[in-house]
Amino acid sequence: MSLAKFFALIQYPIPHHLLSRLVGCLAECRVAWLKNALIRAFIKVFKVDMGEAAEPDPTAYATFNDFFTRELKPEARPLGEGLLSPADGNLSQFGPIEADRLLQAKGHRFSMVDLLGGDADAARRYAGGSYANIYLSPKDYHRVHMPLAGTLTEMVYVPGRLFSVNAATTEHVPNLFARNERLVCHFDTEYGPMVVVLVGAMIVAAIETVWAGQVTPLSGQVQRIRFDQPIHLERGAEMGRFKLGSTVVMAFAGQVDFDDALAPRTKVAMGQSLGGFPYLSD
Repeated sequence: MSLAKFFALIQYPIPHHLLSRLVGCLAECRVAWLKNALIRAFIKVFKVDMGEAAEPDPTAYATFNDFFTRELKPEARPLGEGLLSPADGNLSQFGPIEADRLLQAKGHRFSMVDLLGGDADAARRYAGGSYANIYLSPKDYHRVHMPLAGTLTEMVYVPGRLFSVNAATTEHVPNLFARNERLVCHFDTEYGPMVVVLVGAMIVAAIETVWAGQVTPLSGQVQRIRFDQPIHLERGAEMGRFKLGSTVVMAFAGQVDFDDALAPRTKVAMGQSLGGFPYLSD
């Protein structure tokens, strides 16, 4: 048995939520010597570039979570053309949605219906469209931004497990993104419907959005949330953040002409151009 498969298998019996909440409490600790030691160790182990941060002094952050979700300097992530990467990370998979299926890793596909919490009507909007998965590693910038300008129409909380979402786990845990806890954000854009799914993972203590604050965990049931006033976010604007690392899955009703230079596991930066929508070029 490979080490990667062993790592995936030992996650099944682990109490994911309990472990994540305990780590979350530690990440919110305000004891100066402890939180400073955690931040300095993290920077050293993961080689974090604090030169990009709006606040480069590690000791200036009130908690580890404040450091982890740190703001970057405005010039650190210039916006490209067309469809933008919503986050720093690895573009693990991308391409067309075929028969309601998206590629998780070689040999593993998952259902759009399952990803969206069992909403078959919503999944049909993306038939024949495109998707992209971006994995945020621990060293990455952990704020998530809008790949396109859009108006939020609905937010759906889907309960689930909290498996790790690193490469080893995606290769060995079937339906990973459709079984982990996640937040599904539906938008209307000039290119048609767009959904951005913030997927929780082991030791991700919470997911936040700019319109609702901390959202997960809510309950053991799927919850659909609509808003009295339209919430419009511009292209490149922050939409949310992960308190510790995870994955973003985004899907579009139309086919995306992805940049030829992209390949699975390509490193991308927030704001980087991923491609465009040629079917609307006229």
